[in-house]
Amino acid sequence: MNIHQSMAFTIAEKLALVNAINSVIVADNLIHKAELTLLNELMHRIDFDSNFISQARSITEEQRLFIVKGMPEAKKKALAEILDEVANSDGYVHEKEMELILGICSAMGICNEVQTPQ
Repeated sequence: MNIHQSMAFTIAEKLALVNAINSVIVADNLIHKAELTLLNELMHRIDFDSNFISQARSITEEQRLFIVKGMPEAKKKALAEILDEVANSDGYVHEKEMELILGICSAMGICNEVQTPQ
């Protein structure tokens, strides 16, 4: 899904997005090689670097949710798709990853748009 290449996120939105991506990666207490490979790809697609990841880790969950709630609908959907892509990158969506993604999507008001695994 390269639709996000053309979508320009603000610095605050990127902080929230990268924070959420990082949270999904570490949610199951395992960091898989496929997740790191995707993270590297996302660094190029969304335009951020490893220093930015450190900055993004420093924002709180409350700050992340405040930022994502204020994003336009298209960016909210893009965020949900990216988080889904990260969760699926290792071939298995852990329950903690799904709970985290559903929590973020619920806070953004797009819960119905997220498909849970059957």
